[in-house]
Amino acid sequence: MEHVESVAAIRSLVGEWKREPVRVALVPTMGNLHAGHLELVKRARAVAERVVASIFVNPMQFGAGEDFDAYPRTLAADSRQLEDTGADALFAPGVDEMYPRLPAEQTRVEVPGISEILCGASRPGHFSGVATVVCKLFNQVRPDVAVFGEKDFQQLLVIRRMVQDLDIPVEILGHPTQREPDGLARSSRNRYLTDEERGIAPVLYRTLEQVAGEIAAGRRDFGAVEREARERLDAAGFVTDYVSIRRAQDLAAPGAGHENGDFVVLAAARLGRARLIDNIRLASPAG
Repeated sequence: MEHVESVAAIRSLVGEWKREPVRVALVPTMGNLHAGHLELVKRARAVAERVVASIFVNPMQFGAGEDFDAYPRTLAADSRQLEDTGADALFAPGVDEMYPRLPAEQTRVEVPGISEILCGASRPGHFSGVATVVCKLFNQVRPDVAVFGEKDFQQLLVIRRMVQDLDIPVEILGHPTQREPDGLARSSRNRYLTDEERGIAPVLYRTLEQVAGEIAAGRRDFGAVEREARERLDAAGFVTDYVSIRRAQDLAAPGAGHENGDFVVLAAARLGRARLIDNIRLASPAG
């Protein structure tokens, strides 16, 4: 596996590959890899002849007081896992390579509307940081396809909107959320959980399952369903940011006359030091 740190080097490597008719996939990550990340690499390998995984802890998507400095950097272990999983290259640029200008002078990508709700409402600027770094990675690596986990469902839709609006020729694939045996979505931030908190954390997914079951059974008082779910999470020890039922295609709130269709139930809640997010997709019955 090649390990490169500069934009020039990754462009040169991918350029060499593309002298042959090969398809190149990109798996963007912030490192501190777990089994869920490796499943993204496997999915990329299934749809492309060459796979690049990137590791970059992106300061632009962290807000003031968030865990940028504390976020685990485990590059050596991550590199071994990526090589064992079949990645062809690891692109691990430094901050100065990605952002040579001062933060106030850096060009940013904004995806309005969808970036300003849910996680975007409680983390202002987060999705601008995500869109900016992903846009840069697409320009640097020039992949044919990129693979993202569906656990970060809002992020996935933000990136799809950006690609569509900016005519970026990259296919975006979502991959199902990978879970622990008790249902907890795999996340690098799960490492922040104490043993006691780890025992509580699966309540988040079970609460989403309960909401999904109620909707599938025909319940349509969405506001009450969301409120009851927040109360269950708070009672379990979470500090709940939101539980929200949204249209899966655009994250719009279901309006009057649109109570049926494909929905996603999303939640974000803090448990100790960890901010956990999760979601469940569901198809609502007609009627």
